[in-house]
Amino acid sequence: MAEETRNLETEKQMLLNQHKEKHFTAGEMVRDIIIGVSDGLTVPFALAAGLSGANATSRIVLTAGIAEVAAGAISMGLGGYLAAKSEADHYNRELKREQEEIIAVPDTEAAEVAEILAEYGIEPHQYAPVVNALRKNPQAWLDFMMKFELGLEKPDPRRALHSALTIAIAYILGGLVPLIPYMFIPRAREAVVASVVLTLVALLIFGYAKGYFTGSKPFNSALQTALIGAIASAAAFGLAKAIHP
Repeated sequence: MAEETRNLETEKQMLLNQHKEKHFTAGEMVRDIIIGVSDGLTVPFALAAGLSGANATSRIVLTAGIAEVAAGAISMGLGGYLAAKSEADHYNRELKREQEEIIAVPDTEAAEVAEILAEYGIEPHQYAPVVNALRKNPQAWLDFMMKFELGLEKPDPRRALHSALTIAIAYILGGLVPLIPYMFIPRAREAVVASVVLTLVALLIFGYAKGYFTGSKPFNSALQTALIGAIASAAAFGLAKAIHP
């Protein structure tokens, strides 16, 4: 029996070594980058266009833009931190509750394991050994319940800080793009044209990359992203011109 088990383990390891799955596993970081860059490109772009429409000088646009980028990065980063922290707190609360239930009502929890396995089409005589094995291993049992009953994955304890920094840095990088022309062109009326061209190109590139990494159609994603940025800036510019002709 022991020899058969060793052979099965050896065969399993050989199969795993031969087949390496290429899954994309940086989803959370990509999500944070998308949030930061998307808002970073759009909000300062609309602000700069609006101020240009109000006949502000490039210096004023640049000053206001940098202030907005700084404030936006702090706000977005803090939002990312609080969101990740709330997710971790929720996981820990559910973990504690599940631990207490396994101790207080083990038979009920074992029945829930059986029910979960039955949903996958596994027969009672097949899942009974699995249920018994989990009952003998409380930590594995707890992990199973968190994952398959509650659908919760254990969050990285550094996730909140990483999320905050990633979103903030991405916002800054995106936010500086529409402001670059104002650093070199003193007349805002001329700078806004360069800003529009530069930012739309950046939005197209960013949208394409976003579509590529998220599995959607890259060209559609590029056009949608650029369209949203264009609408936002056009609305801000038009409103400013209407108020301050």
